[in-house]
Amino acid sequence: MSSRAEPTLLGKWWWTVDRSLLFCVFGLMVIGVVALMAGGPPVAERLGLATFHFVNRQAIFLLPAVGILLFVSFLSPRWVRRLALVTFIGALIGVVACLFIGAEVKGARRWLSLGPMTLQPSEFLKPAFVVLVAWAFSEGSKRADVPGTLLAMLLLPITVVPLILQPDFGQTMLVTLVWGGLFFIAGLHWFWVMGLGGAGLVGIAAAYEFVPHVRERIERFMDKSSGDSFQVDTALESFAAGGLLGKGPGEGSVKRILPDAHTDFIFAVTAEEFGVVACLVLISIFATIVLRALWVALASEDPFRRFAVTGLAMLFGVQACINMLVNVHLMPAKGMTLPFISYGGSSLWSLALGMGFLIALSRKRPRAEEMEQFTGHPRHG
Repeated sequence: MSSRAEPTLLGKWWWTVDRSLLFCVFGLMVIGVVALMAGGPPVAERLGLATFHFVNRQAIFLLPAVGILLFVSFLSPRWVRRLALVTFIGALIGVVACLFIGAEVKGARRWLSLGPMTLQPSEFLKPAFVVLVAWAFSEGSKRADVPGTLLAMLLLPITVVPLILQPDFGQTMLVTLVWGGLFFIAGLHWFWVMGLGGAGLVGIAAAYEFVPHVRERIERFMDKSSGDSFQVDTALESFAAGGLLGKGPGEGSVKRILPDAHTDFIFAVTAEEFGVVACLVLISIFATIVLRALWVALASEDPFRRFAVTGLAMLFGVQACINMLVNVHLMPAKGMTLPFISYGGSSLWSLALGMGFLIALSRKRPRAEEMEQFTGHPRHG
């Protein structure tokens, strides 16, 4: 193990990284594989695939995910911004490309086919968008000649319009909520808060009126008799069947008829096999990551780090909440994955990128370095 005085890059990283965040994220990765061993086989068998098809693929996806997270966690704030900019441009090009050449699944074009696998560019757009918005707000707070608020406002339509066209209203809602949260902590006047809230309600009303599948999901949520509620009913049955301690690994039966047991409803599968107690442990890990990140953000004197860490924590926490709320029928279905638990390469890699950003920006830094980040000039003496 490296000592505190060891001048190597690895030694410096080990003694400055927030190890509680790091271990919680790695813990979620391990839990994800275990949960997928419960939820993946029934879906694979229904599709005529090998029993552990999804588990094996997730394990393969996990190796580069760990590499992405560790690599990004070594970066300085300056390089985090640069990587976020490059990622944002590349992901935005990919999202637009999906509109023309993307594979259509259930009426949406969100995936690009890359040989034997598919990639969802919108997943990578989210963490990069948060870092860039945080950068815009921080520059606006430090320099009067930089229109930071205007840049942040322009980034939102640039990001969400292609998402709406796919259509992907779940990701659109997630990005907009995080953007609104950052706008609020940046000092947005209550007048603008109310105006943006009203605009959001108008957007939801327009989606309900003009987008059939959005209307169907909202009506099904409000009145289960208005349409097919099989998935939600089955998910709730999983919680009831599992009880406090669950049926045991591999003993679940409800999961065998749950269509998206390996992705959107893996939280319900976890409840059936491992019980509500295991679900509470999982929730506590998500909460620990979010609260720890917010504590680090609160202690930081650098506006960019404060905004970026807060935004990335909100992105992570809100996505987890949406998935779990859908599983217990407290929100309409959104098609949102449970971070590091649900199956999916794009989701796993983008989450590793986002958590890499968060861990890099939450590393302990000398006060002089914080002030240099804040002023843009090195301190001497």
